[in-house]
Amino acid sequence: MLFIKRIFTWWNGSTFGTNLQIRRKGNKVGEDAYGNTYYEQKSDAYDGRLRRWVTYTGYADASRIPPEWQGWLNYTHEDVPTEDTRPDHEWELEHRPNLTGTVHAYKPKGSLDRGGQRAKVAADYEAWSPDA
Repeated sequence: MLFIKRIFTWWNGSTFGTNLQIRRKGNKVGEDAYGNTYYEQKSDAYDGRLRRWVTYTGYADASRIPPEWQGWLNYTHEDVPTEDTRPDHEWELEHRPNLTGTVHAYKPKGSLDRGGQRAKVAADYEAWSPDA
C-alpha cells in the first residue's frame, strides 16, 4: 500500500516522478530539524539560477520549512543554512509549523471549541428592543 501511495500522492512524501528527478538532476544540499531534504539542480540553470526544491518527510506542508531554509529556497540568500550561519536573537522563538486544525491549535476563551462562553466586556452589544 505504501508503494501505491508513493506513486500517486504528493502529500505523503515525494512521488515516484520526484524521486526520479532527484536521481537524474538533483544534488542533495542538506536537511533541516524536521527531516525535510533540500536539493539543488545539478546544471541547466533557468534564468541564471539553479532550481531548488524540498522533499518532505511525512505530510507535505510548506509551513514545516524553517525560515532559514525558506530564504534559501526563495533565493533570499545564496548560502546553504547551517547552525553556524544563522544568528540567534534572544527574542526569537523556535520555529513551529502551522498548528491550525490540530489539537495544538490556539483556541481562545470564547471559541466554539472551548464552549463558546467568554467573559463580558464593557463594549458588549446590547440589542435594542421596541418593548423596553
